Amino acid sequence: MQNTANQTEILWDDWGVPHVYATRLEQLFPAFGYAQMHSHGNLILQLYGQGRGRAAEYWGEDYLQSDRYTRLMGIPQRAKDWYQAQSPEMQQYLDGFAEGINRYGRENGDKLKTELKTVLPVTGVDILAHVQRVIQFHFLVNPQQLQQGSNAWAISPDYSTRNHALLLANPHLRWGDLFLFYESHLKTPNFNAYGAALVGMPTLAIAFNDQLGWTATVNPILGTTRYQLTLEEGGYLFDGEVRPFETTVETLKVKQEDGSYRSEELTLQTSVHGVVIERQENSAVALRVTGLDHPYLPEQFLQMAQAQNLEEFEAALSRLQLPMFNIIYGDKTGNIAYIYNGLIPIRKEGNWQDWSQLVPGDTSTTLWTEYHPYEDLPRLVNPSTKWVQNTNDPPWTSTFPPVLKSADFPNYFAPQGLNPETTAFRTQSSIKMLKNTARMSFEQMVKDKFSSHLEMADHLLDDLINAAKASDKTILQEAANVLADWDRKATPTSKGTPLFFLWSQLMADQTIFATPWNADQPLTTPHSLANPKNALAQLKKAALQLKSTYGTINITWSEYAKLTYAHQQKPGTGASGTLGSFQVVEYMPVSQDKLDDQLDYQLDYQLQSVAGDSYIAALEFSDPIRAKVLTTYGNATQPHSPHVGDQLSLYVKGEMREPWLTRRDIEAHLENRMVLEEK
Repeated sequence: MQNTANQTEILWDDWGVPHVYATRLEQLFPAFGYAQMHSHGNLILQLYGQGRGRAAEYWGEDYLQSDRYTRLMGIPQRAKDWYQAQSPEMQQYLDGFAEGINRYGRENGDKLKTELKTVLPVTGVDILAHVQRVIQFHFLVNPQQLQQGSNAWAISPDYSTRNHALLLANPHLRWGDLFLFYESHLKTPNFNAYGAALVGMPTLAIAFNDQLGWTATVNPILGTTRYQLTLEEGGYLFDGEVRPFETTVETLKVKQEDGSYRSEELTLQTSVHGVVIERQENSAVALRVTGLDHPYLPEQFLQMAQAQNLEEFEAALSRLQLPMFNIIYGDKTGNIAYIYNGLIPIRKEGNWQDWSQLVPGDTSTTLWTEYHPYEDLPRLVNPSTKWVQNTNDPPWTSTFPPVLKSADFPNYFAPQGLNPETTAFRTQSSIKMLKNTARMSFEQMVKDKFSSHLEMADHLLDDLINAAKASDKTILQEAANVLADWDRKATPTSKGTPLFFLWSQLMADQTIFATPWNADQPLTTPHSLANPKNALAQLKKAALQLKSTYGTINITWSEYAKLTYAHQQKPGTGASGTLGSFQVVEYMPVSQDKLDDQLDYQLDYQLQSVAGDSYIAALEFSDPIRAKVLTTYGNATQPHSPHVGDQLSLYVKGEMREPWLTRRDIEAHLENRMVLEEK
């Protein structure tokens, strides 16, 4: 099956990954849009309807809050402005991607939900509205939605066993909605990139080509500022004067159950700072968001994937169209790099904590208007330590011993240290695995990726066990024995994990450690129990709760937690990064009354997975590049696809797949072939 001239093909492998072959980028983008619809058509139409701010008009009251937010943030109009700002070439690519979506709808309408097809046809403007809604107004404005997401390693040839640079890409996002990744392979005679795009996006966000690769992690960058305004008659105070708000009124249509519509007016007020998001009698809060004047992210991602060396890659990245995310990089020539990427406003004073709070908005001295250039950002290229890592920690622990110093940058760039309530233990686990390895092999990197060792336990478990052993209460002595025998991991067969997890949840709102995190002892602090008596009280509660439910406290993690996706269920493995697991799976309690009626298994567990390890790629920059990949939840959401959740079976065993990179290998594992004739 050889590709003929001017023929565009989508070769689907047996894991549902599209390998899009085209002769030009102009053909590639429509085929990529078509492929995404084949795998995620219903979801994409829903997301684009929300990006228009018309979802309630299409589907009713359940989407009204989404429409209010989208319209309040000005996404639909700004998307039109962004489209007009694109180069003619990029407009053609965006329109092509949209036409691929529309073509799929015309040719396969029976595979889409009827109520969702009302969004068709879509345009290049819809794509940019979706980009903006996801990146600026969910990821940047609400970073807590990202589940403290992602691990990344880049290792120099001098630190690897086969003298090639290594790269580990491992984002952690929610397992649904706009957070899903779509694994894809895009190829023309002059372009060859494999990686993952966020669903509905026209370009890859994490990728590798024949020469280099990169990944991204959420960084603690402050891309938004909330300004507190003092209201006066006629407007708000600013530099001693009363300024009027810019006021517009938008009308939202809301579909009713009987098919009729009701209308609702939404009043938007904007100050010099940004849109008003809260209002009280005498005060208001306005939101200022970075990157709303940087409309070229799809083009930048394309240029990053086209780059053939570090210089070209940084030339693309330095455009700063991506307003957040660390970038970790490796290539065939042996370069590795870490960049604290993003748009950081130039501020006159204050530190990171100051700017994460409400900021006085009655003076121009606090109003930022410009950004730091790329040259100002924390950046490491080929450090003497021979590796870089990031687990959502600030730049100062990107390698160890630290090379980047917080004192060399403005105080508002990033937090000064690790936070034990979020990423500190996962960061420590990451650094220890790298630091304690003489030379890293590709195989060891893959094995380490699935490390579920709970670093938090190393900092306090001995204290907790000793205190419980000294107790005269039988239940605490029993708990001590369980924890003493525990392997301190979250594998399916680990016993003691449910007890430790439940205890940590009961302690979540209390001071746990006697010694807080210390920058002079970054890998061993915090440590020791602050209040052993209280810790024992919570341990007793946890043990009694388990015994009440299971009849014993010595149960395995897979009895307590399950990997669940759609109608798939597998034994629980991995745990929250806040506990220090490098294999990150975020769980939430199961509610019996909210279970899908179609589930064919009985509820006998307490937790189900909702987020964590998403797209994973391990790369060795040999010739040819060696790779292992996994999309944990599978590469489709369409209801009749066999690839919904089909990779969970590999994930639970700590295994990854070969990505098929050559046409010969793709055809040897071919599930389907689509030929898209030009129209």
